[in-house]
Amino acid sequence: MRLQARRLLKKRSPKTLLPREVYVLSVVAFFVALGYGMIIPAIPLFAKTFQVNNAQIGAIISAFALARFVMGLPAGKLIDLFGERKVQTIGLLLVAVSSLAAGLAQTYWELLTFRALGGIGSVMFSVSAGSLLMRSVDDSIRGRAQSTYYGGFLIGGIAGPAAGGLLSIISLRVPFFVYAFTLVCAAFTTSFFLSEKRLGRSIQNKQDPSDRVPLLAALKSYPYVAAMAIAFLSNWVLFGLRNSVLPLFAKEHLGASNTTLGLGFTVAAVVQGIALLYVGKISDFRGRRFALMVGSFALLSGVATIIISSHWWYYFLAMVFFGIGGAFEGTASAAVVGDLFGGKGGRVIALWQMAGDFGNIVSPILLGWLVDAHSYRPAFIATAVVFSITILLSAKMPETRKLDSKNS
Repeated sequence: MRLQARRLLKKRSPKTLLPREVYVLSVVAFFVALGYGMIIPAIPLFAKTFQVNNAQIGAIISAFALARFVMGLPAGKLIDLFGERKVQTIGLLLVAVSSLAAGLAQTYWELLTFRALGGIGSVMFSVSAGSLLMRSVDDSIRGRAQSTYYGGFLIGGIAGPAAGGLLSIISLRVPFFVYAFTLVCAAFTTSFFLSEKRLGRSIQNKQDPSDRVPLLAALKSYPYVAAMAIAFLSNWVLFGLRNSVLPLFAKEHLGASNTTLGLGFTVAAVVQGIALLYVGKISDFRGRRFALMVGSFALLSGVATIIISSHWWYYFLAMVFFGIGGAFEGTASAAVVGDLFGGKGGRVIALWQMAGDFGNIVSPILLGWLVDAHSYRPAFIATAVVFSITILLSAKMPETRKLDSKNS
């Protein structure tokens, strides 16, 4: 019967399998990532105009991440009370207003405050979108749904920085204004195209309270706890090492130019985009554990490449591994949570996302401290040792993916 199910799935186009919500959420993700990518290059330059030091500039970026982390569980509670669509729309509009206000900021403290408010709206969007996506699909297509959704983020993330650089020539405030506009577009897309009236027989906006998964019950599930740990450690590598420490190491020790550094991130994004075309299918047919194992080995290979690096081309090779690993780990860990709970409980989704956000917050600080106290390679070795835990977690994880009962 399982062979018949696979043959049936192969005969049907993936587009006929994915519900409308997946494509709408992917468009929303594109608008969000496009605007966010525009302001990333502008934030430190704009903050510098207020005559502040580098630590204060870093605090603006940390404030956004910290607000996301602190407000994760409250955002999940709001989803349980009001439903994903309303919370997502309000969250997007909150980020839009905060971005507009940040562009109009006249002092450093105003900019810091408005970016923190943006973090609150951001977590409202991400948790509600993740919950709705998980509730909209079954196990047999969950991997492809996650890949499509992440693809929207990736395309927007690639186009955003280039557009933001051009807009910054006009004024460092302009990217914030355009970001606000793209967020309004995302909010309109959510409220109009995700409305229950337009979707007809789609899932209800609000869940029955008796159908939600309690947070304490979720924490008793090994796959869920393992998925949180993998999200934390993956972000440790992708954000703490790759985005924070690696560019400095590549420039100081591998002789990479600024152009080379930028090209490396482009290579990682392109490779990740190509991988996403296949990761979803692999996760759906080979299982989540297999996908997580591939992702863990790829990211660990990237770290190992940096440890033994002696020339700038090692930097590109590591970026290829990071692109592949990021695609597998992100898609498969989200699919595990979706398999287990199907989005039944906003706080369950929020806590899993918070684990990743926590990795974003602590890893740049800890890795930076290790570099200052010892040097780059000890920091990379420590990362490899810690991240190797994901291989053990993945190997021990029971398979959570099940074929649709209609096809099994």
